[in-house]
Amino acid sequence: MSDDAIRWMKYSSPRNFYFLAGRLVPWFGWAAVLFAAIGLYIGFFVAPADYQQGDSYRIMFIHVPAAWMSMFLYLLLAGYALINVVWRIKMADVMARSLAPTGAMFTFLALWTGALWGKPTWGTYWVWDARLTSELILLFLYLGYIGLHNAIDDRERAARAASLLAMVGAVNVPIIYFSVQWWNTLHQGASITVTGAPTMAWSMFSALIAMALASWMYSIAVVLIRAQAETLKRERFAAWVSEVVGDDGSPTTSRIRN
Repeated sequence: MSDDAIRWMKYSSPRNFYFLAGRLVPWFGWAAVLFAAIGLYIGFFVAPADYQQGDSYRIMFIHVPAAWMSMFLYLLLAGYALINVVWRIKMADVMARSLAPTGAMFTFLALWTGALWGKPTWGTYWVWDARLTSELILLFLYLGYIGLHNAIDDRERAARAASLLAMVGAVNVPIIYFSVQWWNTLHQGASITVTGAPTMAWSMFSALIAMALASWMYSIAVVLIRAQAETLKRERFAAWVSEVVGDDGSPTTSRIRN
């Protein structure tokens, strides 16, 4: 095993992870604010109106990054679930459980903004379109994962059951992504692809990328905060926890030193 791998492996320890997360959260939090400010300004004040949809398309700057994050976070959750089932690394379950609420939030946001976008575009808030339906199933998968984790008292059994659900549900993500190619659907195709140039004005493209980066930074920050809280909950009887939590439950100065 390489020296770099050994250095990163030490963060599978709850204590080391907790202090690393504490150092990273402010950086990612402020980066999220910066990218969101740039993206919203360009998207709503600089980018021109669309020649077909007018100004209603601007909801794209929230809808598209939310949809991207809903799929990416689920794949990440499923990956951590696989690690937990195969290697029984406790921090993998902590990360998976911390990802689920943020992924569910982005999925709901994608559905909600998509409905608002669909009304002026399609004339209705909802159709049982292949992409919309599979995205709705993704929301149910997130909620099912969260519910299953909370429904079983034994933590290990809960983690294993929820992890199996997450792994099976991962098959829905490529269905969402390729649904516009596989079926006749009202949902428009991708404006940005890996192999081709974006089919939009540069200002629209830059606003979309800035909002996507803001979503990434936000997700990292809030997931790390949630993972810190989950780590303290699980390790509350460990000696190192007394370094960061006082008798009244408030952070101690040793947290700042680390």
